[in-house]
Amino acid sequence: MSKARAAGASASGRARAADPAAGDQPYYPGQQFGLPEDGPRSAAGFGRRLVALILDWIACEVIALAVFRTQSQVQLWTLVFFAAEIWLLTALTGFTLGKRLLGIRVARLDGQPVGLLSSLIRTVLLLLVVPPLALDRDLRGLHDKAARTIVIRA
Repeated sequence: MSKARAAGASASGRARAADPAAGDQPYYPGQQFGLPEDGPRSAAGFGRRLVALILDWIACEVIALAVFRTQSQVQLWTLVFFAAEIWLLTALTGFTLGKRLLGIRVARLDGQPVGLLSSLIRTVLLLLVVPPLALDRDLRGLHDKAARTIVIRA
């Protein structure tokens, strides 16, 4: 056993916490949902999610800049395009442009497609900024909890 594993870190470098329900057994994000610790279908890390969000924002700003000329219009329409992209692409495919580029996707906990309503709930809470920053031990923000979703590696 490597020193990193003995110290409680997974192979991906994510810290493993003790699960009180399991009596000091190591716990990794997504374990309670039956997800693997590493590789495809494992819980996506915060850094990857943040970069995907930034890429989505930049893409929407480029579109707004191409269509509109005044700064106030660009700011407003960037937000509109961003909200529409997140809502519709997540609902229909589980991916946004940024998530697709980084190899992550949104999945519902029950295995069904995300759908328009769950994606709408998730998008509205994402736009409020604070819910996505309040992560639990499974790396799910409040927006994911409300929509019954989790972001996983594709």
